[in-house]
Amino acid sequence: MNSASMHPSDTNVGMMLVISAPSGTGKSTLIRRLTTEFNAFTFSVSCTTRAPRPGEVDGREYHFLTREEFLRRREEKYFAEWAEVHGNLYGTPRQTTMDLLALGRDVIFDIDVQGARQIKSNMGQGCYVFVFPPSRDALEKRLTGRGTDSEETIIRRLAAARHEIADSQWFDHWVINDELDSAYQELRAIYLAEKTRPAYRASWQAALSRQWGVS
Repeated sequence: MNSASMHPSDTNVGMMLVISAPSGTGKSTLIRRLTTEFNAFTFSVSCTTRAPRPGEVDGREYHFLTREEFLRRREEKYFAEWAEVHGNLYGTPRQTTMDLLALGRDVIFDIDVQGARQIKSNMGQGCYVFVFPPSRDALEKRLTGRGTDSEETIIRRLAAARHEIADSQWFDHWVINDELDSAYQELRAIYLAEKTRPAYRASWQAALSRQWGVS
């Protein structure tokens, strides 16, 4: 068999990797390591109704919309997920995500549980990973140790974590971030294993048909 025609680099359908975790669990650090190691990843540029901050460019950091335009698009099912945060609306364009996947780009989402549920409902595909803190006490120490949150905010984040953990059963994979390197190796393994699914290797189907007469 010609190995070149059946090489993993021929994979031409992207996957969605959706990662959720309570605030302070270290999710962003894990995602940063994953996207640094694998250059197939991209982030979809979200839409928002908040005003641009100094230095931000429309279409780069966000697509900046009026509230009226955002709500119109929401009614047209334009978003894969959306949420209101501190009075501003945020949403991920569905078609843009589909276009990136069609180009073979892997789209990664760093998102809360509510947003992850919306994506699964609206997109009907993807790999969903929930990252746990090692314990409630460990999470409280991490939040306190950051020195950026008030006691009231920490209490609120711990309460939110309880609800998120209670809603974690439907995720495809669980990772406990007790030790960062070990947690990263688990997340990395999940990503690599998911990429072996036939759905992400459409170009292999043509090669199988040519070489073996199967489809």
